[in-house]
Amino acid sequence: MIEIDGSYGEGGGQILRTSLSLAAITGHAIRIAGIRAGRPKPGLAPQHLTSVRAAARICQAQLRGDALGSMMLEFIPSSSVQAGNYTFDVKEAQPMGSAGAVTLILQTILLPLALATGDSQITLRGGTHVSFSPTIFYIQQVYLPMLQRMGIDAKIKLGAWGWHPQGGGEVKLLVSGGSQIEGINLLQRGDLQRVRGLAVVTELPAHIPQRMANRAENLLTAAGLKAAVQTLRETGVAAGAGIFLTAEYKNSLAGFGGLGRLRLTAEKVADMACEQLLKFHQTGAPVDEHLGDQLLLPAALASQESQYRVAEVSTHLTTNAAVIEQFGLARVTVDEGEKIVAVVPGSG
Repeated sequence: MIEIDGSYGEGGGQILRTSLSLAAITGHAIRIAGIRAGRPKPGLAPQHLTSVRAAARICQAQLRGDALGSMMLEFIPSSSVQAGNYTFDVKEAQPMGSAGAVTLILQTILLPLALATGDSQITLRGGTHVSFSPTIFYIQQVYLPMLQRMGIDAKIKLGAWGWHPQGGGEVKLLVSGGSQIEGINLLQRGDLQRVRGLAVVTELPAHIPQRMANRAENLLTAAGLKAAVQTLRETGVAAGAGIFLTAEYKNSLAGFGGLGRLRLTAEKVADMACEQLLKFHQTGAPVDEHLGDQLLLPAALASQESQYRVAEVSTHLTTNAAVIEQFGLARVTVDEGEKIVAVVPGSG
């Protein structure tokens, strides 16, 4: 049984998700202690517990410690990963309802299902666009297209928007099994082709997305970047607002966003997204901070070496690298000066 320290590094949920993915793929039993010890509310939150149960379901794992707030988990797979039709709802972990991010569940089970024999269809219910996690828009516009370059074929469709704190969103994920994962080399991003975006609200007036879009286009144009932001007004279980921007470079993609909340103007929400994008653009790096962390796992499972340059070496990235090395699948080296990540599979 592989013993994993959940308090290591940034001490968050990424340790749990990577460990679950790799346990399902390799069949290794794991024990994680100190889960999310670095967070204000440590232990398993609803989205983490749902991720645990989702990973367990696809490989028939035996569980110990699968409860809200638990800081210890044993996960013992009893079969190889089984493709199929699955539904995972955060509400089952938190009956009062939760905006726990479905994207975190998606990232836990996607690679195991992509490597399994046969195709899978997964319905995920909970939060689709919430803070401190990738939004569905980021998954759709950046994460999945970059994985596709590595040989992973997955598509996602948003059925209902789920904002904090109500949740209630739904997405459908289609994963083609039998993937042959290839390495990725991203040291140069090339010229910026365009910035495209979406300003959206549910159960709010149409002038709000228009103001977000206008503000973003004006700010980015003033900075010399070509930008086009669409507006969308949708129905939903609750009011919500957000703007999501994708920077398309010749060789790479990067995504940024701002989420509305009470007493935050539409213009301020757009400012938040634009500030992130402009800051990233100035780095010259091909890979944004979040994608840098998220590419590690597919790179570790690839048949060739990968090398990519990140805008920032985050503790998420270095923590994730340490967890991957514990499974002996790959050697990860991070050049902090050049901000280059190198992943050599099969040499952990």
